[in-house]
Amino acid sequence: MGSDLHKGVNALEKFKNDVDALLTDFTGGPGGSAKIAAETVTRGSFGTGLPFAEADGFYAQYNRVHKALVDLSKSLGDQIELYRLGVHAANVGYQNVDEDTRQSFHTIRTRLDAEWGKAQDAQKKSDHTDATDVTKDMG
Repeated sequence: MGSDLHKGVNALEKFKNDVDALLTDFTGGPGGSAKIAAETVTRGSFGTGLPFAEADGFYAQYNRVHKALVDLSKSLGDQIELYRLGVHAANVGYQNVDEDTRQSFHTIRTRLDAEWGKAQDAQKKSDHTDATDVTKDMG
């Protein structure tokens, strides 16, 4: 049994190292939230002075998608960190995890739960709006 436990710890350590490497690559790479957030386009990039509704619409959609990508990047970073902290706790034993690590885990978990709740609410609202539109079309 001791041998199995040792193998399990080694597997968790390898997984933790893999997650740490992915987190480092992700946050430092082109998908990192800092780099995504830095890529912005102004309305002036599409020309100024003339009414151009398509450019206004494109700019609005660009900002919507950009915000979604920044939010996704932050969420992925949080999820990876949450898993990393969980693997660390499993590796050393929860009773051996320092209070700062526990607090960080719970803070990230609470933030992700809140984001999940907002996403679920938005999906329900969208589903309701779609159903209402279909009903109107049928009437």
